[in-house]
Amino acid sequence: MKQVVLAVLMLLGMGKVQAQQMQQSFLDNQKMFPKVGTAYRDKEEQLKEEFQKKGLTYPAKYIFIRSFKLDSELEIWVKNKASDTFRLFKSYRVCTLSGKMGPKRKEGDRQVPEGFYYINDFNPNSSYHLSLGLNYPNFADKILSDPKKPGGEIYIHGSCLTIGCIPLTDDIIEEVYVMAVNAKNSGQDFIPVHVFPVKFGNIRSMEYLGNFTLKDNSSEKFWVDLKYAYDYFEAHHKLPVVLVDEKGKYIM
Repeated sequence: MKQVVLAVLMLLGMGKVQAQQMQQSFLDNQKMFPKVGTAYRDKEEQLKEEFQKKGLTYPAKYIFIRSFKLDSELEIWVKNKASDTFRLFKSYRVCTLSGKMGPKRKEGDRQVPEGFYYINDFNPNSSYHLSLGLNYPNFADKILSDPKKPGGEIYIHGSCLTIGCIPLTDDIIEEVYVMAVNAKNSGQDFIPVHVFPVKFGNIRSMEYLGNFTLKDNSSEKFWVDLKYAYDYFEAHHKLPVVLVDEKGKYIM
């Protein structure tokens, strides 16, 4: 009986060790892919220096990504403790915009999604250099989008091309990918990505959005909810708790 108990305990212990090794080796596994290995060789020292100049600790254990469609910007915010507030590391230029202001609601509409997402895929063999997948459609999208064909396969990727994704240059996606891999390797399983129609703190962008709603106000209430999350983060540098009601509306 004692031998059986010991054998079970050993198996449980081995399972725990193997699970820890799998988590710890995510970085090593990613580096085995040629494009990721090259990205680390080319970018890691540069990132370390930039972090140091800004008084930040490299690698960041937690990252948060914000993207603004009209402003063509993608921001990386970082921190190293769950209780810390986020600090802005860098703003990158998004290559181009597909579609128009407003959320994605069906397959083939060429729209870049708007809302609250997280990274659910690391693709080191992407046709667009490197890519990070978003969990579109999320719970809200599934309620509000076309029930049969809401679309999917939305990525932050390289190659500077898009039909509904968030495109960056290969040089930039390498930096973003390296930081995302580091965070994932440190245990951040859900890297949040907030996608907004505009940078709500930019007066010109807000004027454009106001003029846009005069012609098409179908997304106006939706944008009010997004702005609340934007304002909360701007005030606190912490992520708001976002829920979804039975109608697909974001509740914060």
